[in-house]
Amino acid sequence: MQSALEPHIAVRRRNPGTKGGHHSRCLRPLETPLGAMLAGASDEGLGLLAFADQPNLESLLARLARDMGGGFERGDHPILDQLQIELEEYFNGPRKAFEVPLQLRGSDFQRAVWHGLAEIPWGQTESYGALAARVGFPGASRAVGSANGDNRLAIVLPCHRVLRADGGLSGYAGGVWRKRRLLELEQDRA
Repeated sequence: MQSALEPHIAVRRRNPGTKGGHHSRCLRPLETPLGAMLAGASDEGLGLLAFADQPNLESLLARLARDMGGGFERGDHPILDQLQIELEEYFNGPRKAFEVPLQLRGSDFQRAVWHGLAEIPWGQTESYGALAARVGFPGASRAVGSANGDNRLAIVLPCHRVLRADGGLSGYAGGVWRKRRLLELEQDRA
């Protein structure tokens, strides 16, 4: 039976530049308690962790291929192996922070926001406005929201911890229901 993610993974002949038995740019489907995800990595780090059913997956994959300098192969990669272990530890305890190397490709502003996301502690939340101020862009809450939406590393860079000023849940590429579940998981084990 073919996975729902198969259409997103280009199967290619092995690249002569593979190292240590793994492909230099790989995509792999992963199953999580919140549904199927697609992970992409190169030797530089993890570049993608997205829910397979999120509406912007096609554009994320296109930008990832452009930013990482080419297509992907379905295959194994040590970074994807590490990610799978860390995700299992995140969902089942005790992991509260990810250690997998990341590949953050974006503008200086986006990278500042993404680094800010990584600093929001487990089990805590922050408003878009507070995040904007903390990363040096007070008053730029809408721009922070856009950078949040461009986050290609769901869960690992915890954009689910960012809320509206009134504390309400707002858009999340994986669906607001997943954002709620991630926040509940973290608050239950805080």
